[in-house]
Amino acid sequence: KPIKIDLANMEQRAFRLPVGRGQFRYLEVNDKNQVVYLRRGEEGSEIQLFDPADEKHEEKTVLKDASVIQMTPDGKKLLVRSSGKTGFIEAKPDQKLDAAVVTQPMNVVIEPREEWRQIFMDAWRFMRDYFYDPGLHQVDWPAVRRQYSAMLDDCISRRDLGYVISEMISEINAGHTYFRGGDLESGPTRSIGYLGVDFKLDQGYYCVSQVYEGGVWDTDARSILHDLKPEEREQFKYLFAVNGMPVDTAKAPWAAFEGLAGQTVTLKVSKDPDPDTAIDLVVDLMRSEGELRYRHWVEQNRAYVDKASGGQVGYIHVPDTGGRGQRELFRQFYGQMNRAALIVDERWNGGGNIADRFVELLNRPIYMHIFERYEHDWRVPTFSHQGPKCMLINGESGSGGDIFPYLFRKAGLGKLIGMRTWGGVIGIARNPAFIDGGSITVPFITFYETDGTLTMEGHGVDPDVEVIDDPALMVTGGDPQLDAAVQEMLKEIKEHPYVPAKRPAYPDRSGMGILEENK
Repeated sequence: KPIKIDLANMEQRAFRLPVGRGQFRYLEVNDKNQVVYLRRGEEGSEIQLFDPADEKHEEKTVLKDASVIQMTPDGKKLLVRSSGKTGFIEAKPDQKLDAAVVTQPMNVVIEPREEWRQIFMDAWRFMRDYFYDPGLHQVDWPAVRRQYSAMLDDCISRRDLGYVISEMISEINAGHTYFRGGDLESGPTRSIGYLGVDFKLDQGYYCVSQVYEGGVWDTDARSILHDLKPEEREQFKYLFAVNGMPVDTAKAPWAAFEGLAGQTVTLKVSKDPDPDTAIDLVVDLMRSEGELRYRHWVEQNRAYVDKASGGQVGYIHVPDTGGRGQRELFRQFYGQMNRAALIVDERWNGGGNIADRFVELLNRPIYMHIFERYEHDWRVPTFSHQGPKCMLINGESGSGGDIFPYLFRKAGLGKLIGMRTWGGVIGIARNPAFIDGGSITVPFITFYETDGTLTMEGHGVDPDVEVIDDPALMVTGGDPQLDAAVQEMLKEIKEHPYVPAKRPAYPDRSGMGILEENK
């Protein structure tokens, strides 16, 4: 029957379901106008039902230990995933998943070239239908289709198809235009266990040449050596065997740790290049060193800036403008917000979101000061930095990494130092995937200046002070851009220091009223 919705004052007719707090997903309404949903809590996930017409106003359990729920169109049944099984149950209380849907074997015959043509056409249509500019940057899109579809007969693998699609969507000349995944040929993979160190070859054996550690406060960024006893750590220099197997120096040192990620192993090590002096150490290998090496690099830069500036300048690195970047900015900011100046390093920033919140943290003006008898004075807002700032940028910063320095400059926070950023500010979100699980990213959104002009797409953000990241200066660990930032901040501290307001004298309130000079 036709459904008529009375939109007038619809919000006023809404009411709150009297259920307890929780995480709710997959809200549906069954054929009896009862609300069915997945509630997640400390004890797991359950499918619950609530009947608004029930005077008791009670939740009723449909099925426990459920992770997926999808209602049939008629509202009578639910497709659920529970305890490793997938099957159908009634959309009503007290159900059990007795009969599971058989999923093995479920084979299908595929004609690759027919599927490839469908995937090609889908890629062309997705760009046509979802690209932010309906004119597709004035590119003759039907002509592009004719040009590249002629190459399909020469594709002999799924990777060939991916190459053709990548070239086709590149014709639109926009950032964030990527081709991903699909039913690609691949071989077996092996995990690697890690120690949080680098090795070098010395006297016929692998020797620890570098130990990676974050800051002393980074309890989540430490090498395996950190948890050893002092006498064990002293012995951990030369590596002779892993789980009793001699380390083959004809291969990379990591070959000895293949397939051992996250496992407990026995290492034969010594402080001398002599296997006869070796001891056995039992350690838990890491699954990845990525975060550890990143924190080590940040801490090295922070310590370098601290020493080079005599403790006057703080250093913050922001790896992206997503959740991780926000955490790193706030984590590093609060410990250094009282420095005379700040270097915000956003080189290699991978982007994410619009960076307005990032800039708001760095751009908090002081509204007042507060003092009391036995405490130091503090400012309002307390968590703010006053004083000179600058930002490091390079060509590997893009997307949100373009917008972050753009807003930094727009807010007048300081100079940009380094090299021009990537220049990709047409953003992406969700669009349909291909039949074999592959996908393309269709740029669907961009922004423009307050004067109505387009921004830096295809060009990026230019630095105020250009400093080339010369490999000849960096091969031994140097960083000319960071050096330039330190010098710029020392200059700014000297010429434009932040001078806090002085605490006023205590007022004279010995008489009636307030003296004129204290008003």
